[in-house]
Amino acid sequence: MGRAYHDPFSRHVFRYERAMASAPDISVVIPVYDEEGAAPALAREIAAAFAGRSYEMIFVDDASRDGTRAALKALAAEIPQLRVLAHRKNSGQSRSLRTGILAARAPVVVTLDGDGQNDPADGPALVDALVAGPSELALVGGERVKRQDSQAKKFASRIGNGVRKRLLKDTANDTGCGLKAFRREAFLRLPYFDHIHRYLPALMLREGYRVEFRPVNHRHRQTGQSKYTNFGRLVASLSDLFGVMWLQSRARNPGGVDEV
Repeated sequence: MGRAYHDPFSRHVFRYERAMASAPDISVVIPVYDEEGAAPALAREIAAAFAGRSYEMIFVDDASRDGTRAALKALAAEIPQLRVLAHRKNSGQSRSLRTGILAARAPVVVTLDGDGQNDPADGPALVDALVAGPSELALVGGERVKRQDSQAKKFASRIGNGVRKRLLKDTANDTGCGLKAFRREAFLRLPYFDHIHRYLPALMLREGYRVEFRPVNHRHRQTGQSKYTNFGRLVASLSDLFGVMWLQSRARNPGGVDEV
């Protein structure tokens, strides 16, 4: 019997069948939009990367116009850890991630992009670093080495990362890397807004957590095309950047809480 879960910040309801009797240790969340060509192969790679671990795999289909949803559902028998959630309306990458994280049953969440450019084989190492770290370590992010993007995209990212890092002081060299491992509880403490996925390190630091980064592989896109443009990223990033700066200015950290 499927259960209904309500996002308190949305009218949307999603249903799913429980794939496992007990909660897993890791939830891998992947937002996808029109990735019929990439998603099935990516799901198999994730299954191989996390084999032997207690995990679930949650693809969030952001109202794709192609056969992404059907292609993923066809893998249900092959990959019992797979869950597919579907938005009724296209809502963007950040909302897709939030949908998956709200549905996640594990205390540790791994996210990666649905286009296949992030290498799932790097995910377990990020999880291990997070779990082995101190309790205040909330996020271990990937930093892409030898990026397989166009020169224009790499140049725009280098400028954007430099400006953001200088203004937000978030220590992240590559906040656009979709491959991250973090504590679900810590994410749910953050104020939600569209494009939040680009600012997770800064927002985690704002809450008093620690963040770390590890080098990860980056691959050529094998199928489909990017859903973003450099100009579109620039416009969104400028407004979001000032919003995050405002959030930082309003934060007051108690430095810890003691029960007496």
